[in-house]
Amino acid sequence: MTPDQAYANSAYIPNGESYYGMWEAKAAAFRKDQGAARISEQGEIYAPKTAIRGTVVFVHGGYWLAGSPSMFSHLAAGALAAGFVCALPSYTLAPDARISDMTRQIADRVSEISQVMDGPLYLVGHSAGGHLVARMACADMAAGWSSRVHRIMAISPLSDLAPLMDTSMNATLRIDAAEAKRESPTHHKPQDIPVTAWVGGGERPAFLDQAKWLHDAWDCDLTVEGEKHHFDVIEGLEDPTSAMMRALFR
Repeated sequence: MTPDQAYANSAYIPNGESYYGMWEAKAAAFRKDQGAARISEQGEIYAPKTAIRGTVVFVHGGYWLAGSPSMFSHLAAGALAAGFVCALPSYTLAPDARISDMTRQIADRVSEISQVMDGPLYLVGHSAGGHLVARMACADMAAGWSSRVHRIMAISPLSDLAPLMDTSMNATLRIDAAEAKRESPTHHKPQDIPVTAWVGGGERPAFLDQAKWLHDAWDCDLTVEGEKHHFDVIEGLEDPTSAMMRALFR
């Protein structure tokens, strides 16, 4: 198996390419239903109609190359129903930014969110977003808002970037050995923040490995969810009663 095959997702998921259009349609319908929301170049923020219990920050995936908050607006549904504000921050994609730049951008976005939102923070990310929220748990990223983070959930995370150096996408990502070490959560000590690695049981072996590597490096929680694949594993974020959401808020 080549590195490109190891980290491919759409080709190994039934009707995999259809998910992008489905996500965009669900996200657009969600935004229309929500009405009042804060949407800007920095991302999207949705507030519940009930008393606010805290804030969930969701960071989208796309291999640091693609995606945007507007593709995943609907994933705020579970947090809103549970009484949480949900923020979906944006970040500059490659080739216009390096992964280290994206790490700093997400840290800045979380800092900005923490300044306008009271209460606990929960950071959630999927795939490349899982990598970015895991980076927020690393000791070198400790910040004033870190003590307010009650849990970080890295869904299908990329915890060690070294294998991606051999993929064709690295022509755009430009990960070198120094950046792979600097930006891989597995090469850092974690802060005293509860971390959950979550991955679908039906995902590519490489993603199962990546989640386990994070678990092994940090001795953090690890959940392998049934036969979920890389695309449907995030659906639990839409339902406040899902196992994923219960684990996030426990």
